[in-house]
Amino acid sequence: MEKIKIAIQKSGRLSEKSLDLLSECGINVSNGNRRLKTEARNFPLEILFLRDDDIPQYVEQGVADIGILGQNEMWEKEKDVTEIERLGFGSCRLSLAIPKDEVYTGLAYFGGKRIATSYPRILKKFFREKEIDVKIEELGGSVEIATGIGLADAIFDIVSTGSTLIMNGLKEAEAIVKSEATLIGNKNLSAAKTELLERLLFRIKAYKNGRGKKYVLLNAPNEVIPDIVRLLPGMRSPSILPLADGRWSSIHSVINGDDFWEIIDELKHAGAEGILVIPIEKMIL
Repeated sequence: MEKIKIAIQKSGRLSEKSLDLLSECGINVSNGNRRLKTEARNFPLEILFLRDDDIPQYVEQGVADIGILGQNEMWEKEKDVTEIERLGFGSCRLSLAIPKDEVYTGLAYFGGKRIATSYPRILKKFFREKEIDVKIEELGGSVEIATGIGLADAIFDIVSTGSTLIMNGLKEAEAIVKSEATLIGNKNLSAAKTELLERLLFRIKAYKNGRGKKYVLLNAPNEVIPDIVRLLPGMRSPSILPLADGRWSSIHSVINGDDFWEIIDELKHAGAEGILVIPIEKMIL
């Protein structure tokens, strides 16, 4: 049976979340002894556990058909792959950081400075477009200590919370680009593997669509239904079902979790009662 091969990070910030995504898609993967290759038990999928910066090359060469990695690695490696779907986790930013006691005066501050980074291509492109000359020190890791040991005047690196910068006496000066986990693919997949990819994408999108959404059921007097409906747009429009008491109806809809408390307060004010809120696991549009 044809299988599709997916490469994910073997360790690091995206590894567990990538496995969690497969689990949410109903795909059972076991890698208890941290093997470099394993197979799903209930989906024609083979999983390769690789260094994140190697994933673009493996996908370009067809060793893996698809891969999950940070957009930052995709941009840095500049391999001939297709970005298929942003996945909504692993959010971070690539930022310029300087010693905390330095006075930052804008991008011109970096003119002539030495900047340490693991992302030289992204950084060179950025400063080339800004027409600012800098000297780039390429490092494979531990970029945050470069200013402390005198190797560089500033750094360019991934920032999530900023705590690592603070621990190393640095401060974020300029956020250059935002990144998140993304699904990339080889440009020459067979018809059979393309079909498997579509099946996997269907599951991923159903999970993404449901994430952060709430299913709301409530009862309301018929005369206030227009006011309730204005508050609950739903996927298309709310469902309205008559109750045994013909003066009342049950209204069902979907809301964004971020808007939850504000909308609930407005619903109660409009006359809604018996409000029931249920998390959504998956949502098919």
